[in-house]
Amino acid sequence: MRVMGIESSCDETAVAMVEESSTSSVRVLCSVISTQIPLHRQYGGVIPELASRNHSGRLPQLMREALQKSGCTVNQVDAFAATGGPGLAAALLVGHTAAKAMALAARKPFISVNHLEGHLLSPFLQREDARISDVPVPKPHLSLVVSGGHSLLLHVHGLGNYELLGRSQDDAAGEAYDKVAKMLDLPYPGGPEIDKLAERGDDSRFELPRPMVHSNNFDFSFSGLKTAVLYLLPKITPNGNPHELTEQALCDLCAGVRAAITETLVRKAQLALRYTGQHTLAVSGGVSCNSALRRELAAMCADENVELILPRPELTTDNAAMIAYAGLLHARAEESSEFTTPVDPNLTLAGYVTRG
Repeated sequence: MRVMGIESSCDETAVAMVEESSTSSVRVLCSVISTQIPLHRQYGGVIPELASRNHSGRLPQLMREALQKSGCTVNQVDAFAATGGPGLAAALLVGHTAAKAMALAARKPFISVNHLEGHLLSPFLQREDARISDVPVPKPHLSLVVSGGHSLLLHVHGLGNYELLGRSQDDAAGEAYDKVAKMLDLPYPGGPEIDKLAERGDDSRFELPRPMVHSNNFDFSFSGLKTAVLYLLPKITPNGNPHELTEQALCDLCAGVRAAITETLVRKAQLALRYTGQHTLAVSGGVSCNSALRRELAAMCADENVELILPRPELTTDNAAMIAYAGLLHARAEESSEFTTPVDPNLTLAGYVTRG
């Protein structure tokens, strides 16, 4: 089975082809991405109208490139999958409509994929220590999804059976990174910039909060951390101007922010592991590429005797391989979507696939 996946939920235009062999192993035949980061960086964030126009201009060429690199014709594709949400409505429409059109023309199934499901399944597609997936359907596990717009803890019982344990009540981890980076006048996206500077910093120099770490639940809150940095800046610079920070102070502040976010995510994941009794933790989303988070999760999982599954770095950010993989798993389960299925910018992890 071969599935083409299209991702256009935000600022990445991506197309991928995945193939399942007769032994049920899955490999990525090709994955092509056109990033819009340079376009949006000058505005300090994503401009929805620019994003959708860029998707429309780049997608046809990327689809041709994906077919060429995978050595497939359109008629050799068994299903077409695309992100249906959550995301930017106009951006989602570009990829969703293209996948529908291809499926109709080729008379093949169309599968509308939840972007969050794509992330949570991605560690099983190409985990960090393996080239291909040999798991027909990911086993039950605890999933930590940490991306630019979402921080979620989910008890995964099986494909399409996801129990939400906790979520961010305000800013997600990636959003907090980006907002703090904007305060510090660091380039967009902010997470990788803070991670890089933090490697040279002292995370104990500035006292920053760990919101909700002592709450009796698995929810997150990172807006208080962002506010703490906002109030701290005038105290450590004459006018609250980040350009007046010394290089070392900037690195120390970045280290403190990273430590606060990392500690919060790790402690919540540890509590959820003990609560569910799961012995596997899969981590996904753009923030899962953070170097400190990977180190601290590895240490915690070693202490808890838990298997840690991390996706390959290229699968941590938005990509179409994870969408194609999710589509393939649903196609194997004989699940597809109606061609009338709309995009949903606020899509949740339920009720988006028509069974049978």
